[in-house]
Amino acid sequence: MFSLEKSYFYNPTLGKISFKKVIEAIFNYMDEKPDKSYDIVVGCDSSSGEKPAFPVAIVILRVGQGGRFFFKRIQYPKEKKFYNIHQRVLQEVLISCELSLFLREKLKERIEKPGYHFNYQFRYIHADIGENGKTRDMIKEVVGLIRGNGFEAKLKPESFAASIVADRFT
Repeated sequence: MFSLEKSYFYNPTLGKISFKKVIEAIFNYMDEKPDKSYDIVVGCDSSSGEKPAFPVAIVILRVGQGGRFFFKRIQYPKEKKFYNIHQRVLQEVLISCELSLFLREKLKERIEKPGYHFNYQFRYIHADIGENGKTRDMIKEVVGLIRGNGFEAKLKPESFAASIVADRFT
C-alpha cells in the first residue's frame, strides 16, 4: 500500500517527522513517566467521494492523563477510485491493520533492548463504524478483518482514534 519506513507523520508539537522519529517520540513520552500505564491505538478515517484522503492516526495515551498523536494523510493516485462507502471503510481498516502490524513490530524490536520496561498495551484498532448509520451492516466484516490481523476492534462511540483524531484531518 504505502512505504512506512519512508513515511512522514505529523504531530502538532513536533511537526513533520519520520516514522522512526514517531517511534522515538512514543518511547520518549513513556520515558517521561515510566511508572504509568500506556495504551497505543491506531485508527483511520476517510473523506467522501471517489478519490478520498485517508488520514491515519497513531495515538498513545498515558492512562488517565492525556496523550499524544501522530497522523499521516494517505492520498492514492487519481486512477485508484473508491465508488462506495463499503470500499472506503474496508480501505480504512486495511490501512489501520498494515500500520498496526508494522508499528507493533517496531515497538517490539525496541522494547526488547535492555533497559526498556514500560507498561503499555497495543491491542486495539479503532474503526469509524458503529451500530447507527450506513456502516452498521459492516460490523462483522470489519471486526473479523481486525481480529484476523491479531488486534481487537473498537467501534463508535469508543473509536476515538478514527472517529475524532483522524476525522479532524479528512
